[in-house]
Amino acid sequence: MKFLLIEDNIQLAHAICSRMGLDGHVIDHASTIQDAQAFSQTDDYDLILLDIMLPDGDGRDFLQRHRDGKKDTPVIVLTARSQVSDRISILDLGADDYVTKPFDHAELEARCRAVLRRKGGTSQTIIRIGNVGFDPVAGTLQIGEETVQLRNRELRLLEVLINAPGQIFAKQKLVDRLFSYDDDVSENAVEVYIGRLRKHLKDSSLQITTLRGLGYRLDHV
Repeated sequence: MKFLLIEDNIQLAHAICSRMGLDGHVIDHASTIQDAQAFSQTDDYDLILLDIMLPDGDGRDFLQRHRDGKKDTPVIVLTARSQVSDRISILDLGADDYVTKPFDHAELEARCRAVLRRKGGTSQTIIRIGNVGFDPVAGTLQIGEETVQLRNRELRLLEVLINAPGQIFAKQKLVDRLFSYDDDVSENAVEVYIGRLRKHLKDSSLQITTLRGLGYRLDHV
């Protein structure tokens, strides 16, 4: 999945990006509210991790504008404020959850998974379509009795497609979902991962359809 991290502590931001990257997530990092607004206006994110105290303002102002703009991207606030009143005000502004600093990275990862499951309307992680079972947390694809361990970008590509079956995704849209702004890649990289997924799905009830000039679509056949 693709996350936006808004955090001005470079050491902490690096640690979060490294840890989340190990799970295959794509992370864009903004250290100011201005940068965060630019990111959020040009890309779609599955989750936002938001610090409160930022060099150019209060993260709660970003959250307020984000919700006023009718955007429903889940937001987890990273805060050093431990008073109950502070936490209540954060939730009332529209945050989906908060983590108090200092925190354990395993706890942050667990809260991210929980928030994403709630947004998806389920407490289960496994997605089942036809004879396919996909577990984005474990990174496994099950077809009948056979289970395959997916590589990171194979996993994230399938996650994008399987959460919107029948929807057409342009190549550039998939590039934006699979890679961060710091990655120097072309649209041809998407073709490589599409090819790999097709091999994994060859005996399944799902197929990736190419629509020339438009992009790709996951179909249940």
